[in-house]
Amino acid sequence: MPAPLPLSIFLIAFNEADRIGATIEAVRGLADEIIVVDSGSSDDTRDIAAALGARVLHNDWQGYGPQKRFAEDQCRNDWLLNIDADEICPPALIAEIRALFASGAPSCGAYRVPIAEQFPGEKAPHRWSYTIDPVRLYRRSAGRYADSTVHDRVELAQGTSVGRLRTSIHHRSVRSLSHEIAKLNAYSDMQAENMEARGVRLPFWRILTEFPMAFLKAYVLRRHFLRGRYGFLTAMNYAIYRHLRIAKHLERRRSGGR
Repeated sequence: MPAPLPLSIFLIAFNEADRIGATIEAVRGLADEIIVVDSGSSDDTRDIAAALGARVLHNDWQGYGPQKRFAEDQCRNDWLLNIDADEICPPALIAEIRALFASGAPSCGAYRVPIAEQFPGEKAPHRWSYTIDPVRLYRRSAGRYADSTVHDRVELAQGTSVGRLRTSIHHRSVRSLSHEIAKLNAYSDMQAENMEARGVRLPFWRILTEFPMAFLKAYVLRRHFLRGRYGFLTAMNYAIYRHLRIAKHLERRRSGGR
């Protein structure tokens, strides 16, 4: 087996006992350190991660950005790779990352990694699945996660050179439709709170257009229409979530008299 890279992999987790094992197994041996920051799981998340060799720490939940910033600070290496507890790095991605370090430190300061959504029942993401490409592999001096409770992104230092990996992470974000609804409902709460904290004021007419426009965005632009009935249902859930985000924002303004 190849030697571990001088790389720290970090994850944040909460009640991920059913998924975190496969996530860590996929990257075991790639890095010489795996950090899991748990925010108070009531299942076996912590025990599973520790049994697989991860260093498990607790930090109370403050939001996505603060949690990942705390995890960054626990890492000992100069190069960091962030993955989520519901993501799988396939062997081709592991090989691609190893190739970056084959001749020493990678040439760029940060790398975008494609992340493709994978629905329940799929062995791998659909060929046309919706994919994003955030920075996930980066040098510590090149940037760190934004201090935002809702936005999950690395803010890079000015002038940082950014490369892009070819192989996608498999994102298993949906356990079931019920799980997705609960997750999106909670996220709409956080977004409404964040808008209020930033003084954002959206007009009332947005409540009339948000649902249909969000459905079209998911079903057509994100190509959910290619994924059968489940694609239709998840597009509906996305539209409901976007509607709730605006509705809760307007409710907060009304109750606050603003």
